[in-house]
Amino acid sequence: MKKFRPLIPYVTASAILILVAIFAEWLTPFDPYAQDLEGALAPPNLTNLLGTDRYGRDVLSRVIVGSQTTLCASLILLAVMSSVGSFIGALCGYHGGKIDTFLMRLSDVFLAFPQMVFAIAVAGALGGGLLNAAAALALIGWTKYARISRGLVLAIKSMPYLDAAKMSGSSSTTILFVHVLPNIAGPVFVTAALDIGTIIMELAGLSFLGLGAMPPTAEWGAMMNNGRSMLQTAPWVILAPGTAIFITVATFNLLGDKLRDINS
Repeated sequence: MKKFRPLIPYVTASAILILVAIFAEWLTPFDPYAQDLEGALAPPNLTNLLGTDRYGRDVLSRVIVGSQTTLCASLILLAVMSSVGSFIGALCGYHGGKIDTFLMRLSDVFLAFPQMVFAIAVAGALGGGLLNAAAALALIGWTKYARISRGLVLAIKSMPYLDAAKMSGSSSTTILFVHVLPNIAGPVFVTAALDIGTIIMELAGLSFLGLGAMPPTAEWGAMMNNGRSMLQTAPWVILAPGTAIFITVATFNLLGDKLRDINS
């Protein structure tokens, strides 16, 4: 247990952020979509702790609800990418042959493109929107996990316990799901934990460029995009979601670093 004790502060902080995202609708002091043009661009005060935006919407409420959009979407996207990529990599590493050659060459093609540039091109072609932005990131993001899991499977492919499973009559599917995937789950999970911050940044970046969440959806990148022209006159509009992104990314990056240190 002493080995995992350094994780407690980071797991706690990450859990708080996830709980805020899950229960965001119950934590907001005001309706994040209610407009009050008379109170537009009010600086932080006792009523609106983080001020209001150009439409008079409470910035704090929108930051809290934005966590639901940004963080939950990022975690779901990461779960899909890591699961699909790990399965593909394990399948390639275990069976080899033509399917391994085809899928690995396909991953080489995707890896030849800078991830964010590729995502911008795909999201733009699909027409924007949070779902399309997530699809664009997933289309190239699975390759990392496929490569990692394939390498891990090749390393354990000749282990005695897999030979014993084959001799006992277990099918390839059973061996893959019962013996192979659970034994590579640790490194894949650590990689995914290190990737959370990157996914949040990329998803928010696409929204900032107008290729992610569409107005009036409360999403941190989209909020920064809407407030970028008011950086000098109403800096709280852009600083609030920017700070939320910084805190969230830093928290999950520190958690990933600690997990990596423990796993190594």
